[in-house]
Amino acid sequence: MSPFIVLDCVFISMPFMVLAFGLFSQRGAIALANIGSATLFLLYLGFSLFGLENASLNTSILTWHVDGFGILIRELLLLSFFFASLLSGSYNLRSKSDFLGAMLFVAVGGMLVVSAGELISLFLGLELATMPMYFLVAWNRLSSKGSEAALKYVMIGSIATAVLMFGMGYLYGFAGSLSYADISDAVRNITEADFNLLLIAILFIVVGVGFKLSLFPFHTWAPDVYEGAPTPITAYLSVTSKATALVFLSVLVYGPLVELGSVFQFIFSTLAMVTIFIGNLGALKQSRLRRFMAYSSIAQAGYILIGLCGDVRLGASSFIYYLFLYAFSNYLMFFLISIIGKTRTESFDSLRGLSKQSPLLAVLFALSAFSLAGIPPLAGFIGKWMVFASAASQGHYILISFAAINSVIALYYYLQIVKAAWVSEGGEHLPPVPVYMWQKITLVLLGMAVLFFGVAPLLHSYIYSLAW
Repeated sequence: MSPFIVLDCVFISMPFMVLAFGLFSQRGAIALANIGSATLFLLYLGFSLFGLENASLNTSILTWHVDGFGILIRELLLLSFFFASLLSGSYNLRSKSDFLGAMLFVAVGGMLVVSAGELISLFLGLELATMPMYFLVAWNRLSSKGSEAALKYVMIGSIATAVLMFGMGYLYGFAGSLSYADISDAVRNITEADFNLLLIAILFIVVGVGFKLSLFPFHTWAPDVYEGAPTPITAYLSVTSKATALVFLSVLVYGPLVELGSVFQFIFSTLAMVTIFIGNLGALKQSRLRRFMAYSSIAQAGYILIGLCGDVRLGASSFIYYLFLYAFSNYLMFFLISIIGKTRTESFDSLRGLSKQSPLLAVLFALSAFSLAGIPPLAGFIGKWMVFASAASQGHYILISFAAINSVIALYYYLQIVKAAWVSEGGEHLPPVPVYMWQKITLVLLGMAVLFFGVAPLLHSYIYSLAW
């Protein structure tokens, strides 16, 4: 049996093991989740670097495959869980083992999405990555904002699931099969009469995933959910859920529906432009950090979607690369927000005078903001450069120009963070911001990743060698 299949079995069993350990020892469950996720990440990385062959497993009820693209997504999911788990370390959350187990189920769902070979497993994976988020958002039962956010998230998520299921039903009706191979054959031999049925399926699928990805006009849930959820879940949602939804689209676009590339490129380029613009426009008016990050995340979803406008190899590698770099910058920002939020309100005014009180935090706030804005030579700039290159390979120069202009607009609102921390006076009345040693180490490592991966080609070379 391939070592990747063995690792996948361990990955799938991890949430159950964490829940079981939690019955006897909360600390043991936390250690298992953190050490297990880090070890699995290193094993996937090591096996892929050693060039081990991809694996497939086919039974009467399951089609499971592991390829280079899937390995990269597994690594991203594990890395995101590890950072979110570390971020939760400073929060007094009830039933911590249940909390981490639910987060691991989300990661397992993302792995199922990228490993599936037919529509049912694909859909179940996406829902497994979504449903635990409903109660994770409302984990703090004493928070009225959390309950309200969870209610909105459940309602909109349920609608998205229904729309997505409707589209997949049309896709099944068109192909007469759930298998990717059969759908691909049906698309390749499509007749003019069947094209409208396929187009309806595509539109419903894109709308359903658009809700989960917070694309315009399906983004309205994001600000309330980002503000109401616990900070670790907000960070986890912004990276893992976004990655899973994008992988869901890429599996179809670069798999059984690859012959319809021109149709998808038109849809994605249109959605990317309006999502970037609306995300930037919403962020301009924000004064609270979490709502600000919600609109920033909406705009970032638009930028990542640009990567899917390229060809298979370049498109897949560019959007995965962007997701990794976005994860480093985003988790750095949410770690900083969580530290500020312990003694102050999570607003721009709470950053006043930070450069004098805590220079390290002020520097890292600027580093994260500039990376998310796409300032060279930081990681965010290289990520945007790669997705722009992917779109340019297919001649989408208008899309690239529009996105580049909006990057300049985005720089204005990211500079508000830098201004508040470095320029604005009047922070003397604010309480001090304590930072524990483990938090300093984590922040420095994330900051180094934002700096290092912006100039070193190692990460992109590794991703490009495995993508698709």
